Parts: sequence; structure tokens; C-alpha cells
Amino acid sequence: MNFLAHIYLSGDNELVTIGNFMADGIKGKEYERYQPDVKTGVLLHRAIDSYTDVHSTFRKSKSRLFSRYGHYSGVIVDILYDHFLAKNWDTYSKIGLEQYVDEFYDSVERHFELLPLRAQRMVPFMIADNWLLSYSTIDGISRVLDGMNRRTRNRSQMNHAIDELKTFYHDFEHEFTEFFDELIQFSSEQLKALSINQ
Repeated sequence: MNFLAHIYLSGDNELVTIGNFMADGIKGKEYERYQPDVKTGVLLHRAIDSYTDVHSTFRKSKSRLFSRYGHYSGVIVDILYDHFLAKNWDTYSKIGLEQYVDEFYDSVERHFELLPLRAQRMVPFMIADNWLLSYSTIDGISRVLDGMNRRTRNRSQMNHAIDELKTFYHDFEHEFTEFFDELIQFSSEQLKALSINQ
């Protein structure tokens, strides 16, 4: 899953959310040097990624892209699923997306010193361009895919995946909805188990 989903699945604990958000920049057992709630967030992120990678519905979405984008197809589906979460946000949260995103940006700025260097370099761009809110529109997702393609020096051709999003829009949305309901349940159970063990 991509940024918005990971943040949402962290629940209400600010430090768990920060840990989940920054987890890609934490290698191996580096997470052990952080306080318990941050550690929980990192481990939750890893559990979500492992669950997602083997889930049949996610793999179905991914297979639609694989012949054209190869190993980048999973990254693309992560981004597309964040679009459907943002687009249908009111189904999942009582707090409006704009307010939710603003509160997260405030939180990540408060805890900026906790972030690994990779995340510290990224956050100013994320906030300035309001990535999380932009996920709710096709234009926003197109900009994200363009940026990801540039980061691969145009090798991934991910910018073209907006074509598949438009062509198979309802298929992707149905798969996201089916998958995300199960992921919410899984994440809730993982969060409880991890919190007990920290």
C-alpha cells in the first residue's frame, strides 16, 4: 500500500502513524532503537506490506499491469489503491480528507527529528505539493506516476499507467474495495497484537 493507506491503517496513535509512515526508510532491526509506539508503526507497516503482496485480489490488480510494467506493477497498484481510498474517503473516515491530511502534515512536522534522512528529504515536497490530497483525482495520480517514472529515469514507464487506470477504472475500484475491507480487519488485529507485545 502507499502513503495514505498506511497512515489511515495506523489508527489514532500519532507515533504509531509516524512509525508506519517512515518504515520504508528503516532497515532490518534499526527499528529497535525507537520508542515502543514508533516500533509498533514500523512493524505494522511491514505486516501490511507482507499481507498485501500475497493477497489474491491485490495480485489480480497487479496481473492486469504486469505484462507492460513488470516488477513496477505492484508499486503502481499501491498508488492506484490510494486513489480509490482518497476518492471514497468518506466511506472510511468521519474526518474529511483535507482536515485529516492537514493534521497528518502537522504531526509529521512535529516529529520531523524522528524521521530517517530519506523521509526528511521527501516530506517538504509532499507537503508543498499536497500529495495525499492530490490522490483523490485522476490528475493528481497522473502527477504521482509522472514523478515515479522520473525517479526511475523513465525506465518504468509508470506514467503510462494512467491509461490502464482509465480503461479498467471500475475493475480496479471494485478490487480495491474488496481488498481494503479485509486489510482494515487484518491491520486492526495486527495493531492490537503488536501493541501488547511492545
